[in-house]
Amino acid sequence: MAAAAVRGAKQSLRAELKQRLRALSAEERLRQSRLLTQQVIAHSQYQKSKRISIFLSMQDEIETEDIIRDIFQQGKTCFIPRYRFQSNHMDMVRLASPEEISSLPKTSWNIHQPGEGDMREEALSTGGLDLIFVPGLGFDAHGNRLGRGKGYYDTYLKRCGQHQDVKPYTLALAFKEQICPQVPVDENDMKVDEVLYEDSSTCYIR
Repeated sequence: MAAAAVRGAKQSLRAELKQRLRALSAEERLRQSRLLTQQVIAHSQYQKSKRISIFLSMQDEIETEDIIRDIFQQGKTCFIPRYRFQSNHMDMVRLASPEEISSLPKTSWNIHQPGEGDMREEALSTGGLDLIFVPGLGFDAHGNRLGRGKGYYDTYLKRCGQHQDVKPYTLALAFKEQICPQVPVDENDMKVDEVLYEDSSTCYIR
């Protein structure tokens, strides 16, 4: 597929997925989020991971708040994204507690994140990550991911490969409405190791 065709296919799939997500009721979002939280807590990769990066969820994403609470209850180290909006650069910076989230400044996407001048431990300079929870708009059964078009996670996962001997396990959290027959990809798109969603009984481990 030519680059322009891939771009076009991604744009139309993004529009379709956003529409599907808008149609989800708050109750249904909560129901699937609770179910996935249980799947995560029982997951062997989660249980053995010590250093975990997790996204703070937007309105149309699986709710991660209870997973974040569990990370702290289990004594694991929690990192959250800090996006640089004028580029596709993102760092994973350490979160001190779940309670601290609500006091962090909000971005233009309405997500809490530590400010640029807020000096925090950054995951790749202090030993890397064991597990990365990856957001996205759409996923397919081969671990292909459709992001929001900025390339933050693809770029970050490439950086992990340069900084760590063992690459982090990547686990996507999705509503079942986000699962697609096939996600269009180009050479810059990074696959995820596994997609968790309701009824997902298979792992996509490469």
